[in-house]
Parts: sequence; C-alpha cells; structure tokens
Amino acid sequence: MTDRLRAMFCDHLSLMRGKYLPASKMRDDESRFARPTFSVHYDKDLLIEAPGTMCLEGIPDMALRWKAEEIRQGWEPATKVVLGDLYGGDGTPVPMCPRGALKRAVTGWEKHGLTPKIGIELEAYAFVRRADGQIVPYDTPGSVVYGTGNFTDPLRFTDAIWNKAQEIGLPLDLITAEYDSPQFEFTLTFDEAVTHVDTVVLFRQMAREIALDHGILLTFLPKPHLNKGGSGMHVNVSLTDRNGQNAMAKGDAGSPDDLNEVAKGCIAGWMRHHKAMAGLMAPNALSYARLQPASLSGFWCNWGGDNRNVTVRVSAEGGKKARLEHRMADAASNPYTAVATVLQAALLGYEGAYPLQPKETGDGFTGNDATFGVAASLNEALDDLSADTALSHAVGAGLVENHIYMKRAEVTKTAALEGEALRDWYIWYL
Repeated sequence: MTDRLRAMFCDHLSLMRGKYLPASKMRDDESRFARPTFSVHYDKDLLIEAPGTMCLEGIPDMALRWKAEEIRQGWEPATKVVLGDLYGGDGTPVPMCPRGALKRAVTGWEKHGLTPKIGIELEAYAFVRRADGQIVPYDTPGSVVYGTGNFTDPLRFTDAIWNKAQEIGLPLDLITAEYDSPQFEFTLTFDEAVTHVDTVVLFRQMAREIALDHGILLTFLPKPHLNKGGSGMHVNVSLTDRNGQNAMAKGDAGSPDDLNEVAKGCIAGWMRHHKAMAGLMAPNALSYARLQPASLSGFWCNWGGDNRNVTVRVSAEGGKKARLEHRMADAASNPYTAVATVLQAALLGYEGAYPLQPKETGDGFTGNDATFGVAASLNEALDDLSADTALSHAVGAGLVENHIYMKRAEVTKTAALEGEALRDWYIWYL
C-alpha cells in the first residue's frame, strides 16, 4: 500500500471525523466537509435547526485546513495522520470548531506573556461483546489497583497500545490499572496546550481502535458501571512565562497556603464559574451519575492541597513542577472544549482579580466546607451554562450555542433510557 493521509477533526460530540486522502495531500492543504456535520447526533438524526450549521442555507461546505509540519505517523499501515482547523466558505473560522476554541484560549493567556502547559490523565473501562450481542465487562480475574501483567489484562491489549504509542512517537507516560476493574488510566506527557490536546485525541482514537482489534470495547464514558467508580479526564495546568519559567511556582514545595497571584486567579475563576463549566466538561446523560459527593470527582465547588476529593487539587510538587489539577471533566468530553473551558475560566479569574474562597478543610467523605456542587442532571447543567454569559462568550458564543442546542436534544433522546440501556446507547461512540 502507498502512503496515505488520514485528516481528522474532533467534533461537537467528541467523535473523530475525517477522510483518507492520497500522499499528494501531505503538505499545507485542506479537504472539504459538510458544515452540518455539527448538526448530526449519535443516532445520525439530522437536526436542521442546529445553530451555526447553515442547514437551511444550502448545507454548504466547510474546509478542514492543516499544516504539513503537523502531520504525524499514524497507527495504521502506510498511513499518516493530521488534525486541522475548520473554516467556512468566506474564509472565517467555523465558530463551533473546538480546536479553534482552544487556540483562542491560548492566545488570551499569551497576551499576558504566559503560555499554558497541559497534562491530561484519561480513564476508561474495557468491555467485550458476547456472541448474543450483550455488552459485558472484560474479565480480569485477578486485577487489583496498580496491578500489572496477565491478571490485570489477560489479552494484553494495553501492551499493544503501549507498543504502538512508542513506535509512532505518541508520548505516553504511563498505563495503570484503577481501583475498579476493568478500568485503566492513560497519562500523556505534559506539553503546550494545543500540541498536548492533539496528542490526546489521537491517542484516544488509536487506543480504541487497537483495543477493538483485540476484541475489546474501550469506552471513556463517565459512568458505564453504576455500582463502580466513574471515568474522568483530569486536566493538569501550569503556565510558562517569557523566560521559560513556571509562572505558578512559589517556593520549593507545593502548598495551598503558598500560592502566587497567577495560581490564585486561576482557582478563583474555576470557583466562580464552577456550575457552568460542568455544562461543557461533563456533557452527557451519564456524567451526573459520576459527579456525586464523596466520589473523588469534581462535584463540589472547592479546592485544596493533595486531596482527591476536591475539584481543584494543588499539586504537592512545587517549584518548576508546580501545577493545578482540575478534576471535573469526563474522559468522553471533547478535550479541546474541556481544556478551552478550563483555560478561559482561569483567565476570567486572573484578569478579573476574583476573590479566592478559603481552601477546603474537610476530608470529603465525612464532611466538607463547600456548600454547593454541580447540577444534578445534564439539563440543569445546561441551564447553568446558559446563565453564565461571561464564560460562554469567553469559550465562544457560537460553539456554546450549538453545544447547548445539541445537548438539549440529547436530553430528550435519552429521557426514557436508564442503566445498561443508556450505557449501550453511548458505548459504541464514546
């Protein structure tokens, strides 16, 4: 087979869309897609009213444009991959493009001489499909938290993911077994925001495809087991100044009692916009089964030190490794949108000099100081997002308007589903 190019983008549903193209496209180039891709739902129902999609204006094209320097080695034979940005027929950016939203967030911080650095941790569950069609958990007969080897992964599909990531240069830092079997965590190497999130979306797609080759359905759904832990996407954030120094560093050890003004501003922004952020970062009907008190998730509007029961965790590593960890996002959310939301809420707090509430002193299991958390459902979280005009405009009014419309439709589509039926509605996609 001759070389080919797989050009892709991550859409409003966090699905990867793309085309296979000839080797002649391995340069600065573009390919056309129908703009109403942003009105298609999981069940392929075309919603012609979806904002920004121009469905009633002839279903026009949009262009996916990429740079030759961003083409990477793919995981399929003789195939390279590239991610791009979306533009309308008039040459202006498509407002619903999540990658464009992240680039705008990065630019906002760069105006202050600061460059966002991101490190994402992904959690996922492994399932198999039986001969009768039923989806059941992958059998890991002796798995334990931090387990390795055959007992944790009898089919060794995680070995195949590790080996392929090393072969093609995707910077994978670790794979580990989580507390609830068969759940796994994948951590990618810290990097500048757009580069890192590009790596994450490519890794996530690669991991699912390699797992499927081994008969495994690897799902990043937030709560595929109602009686087990959820799957999150923890977003670690730091900022580098013009001299290449960590702008969050203050002292040699990480401490919630010793934060500089940059870190305080970021956390204050996250606290002020906590409820609205959920509408973008926890965007499906299973999200709110995961986001519960005492669940090691980002439910409560609180922050603290080395405590996995707060939403914003101040790393115990200080100095050049100083960073903040935001723990709300789903592993199934669009990583571009989620990180753009984190960065824009932080920027609002920093630029607005928001006051910072006291740190959490409770343990999160027997009690805590926080007085409120996120909404109880996706529909209510969308209400919170609609009400927070500052965050919506910061992330991108066009993206948020389309997102709310599509997710309201999702609420309607899933209203009659629960338990395994709801999980199975999502699992093939996410």
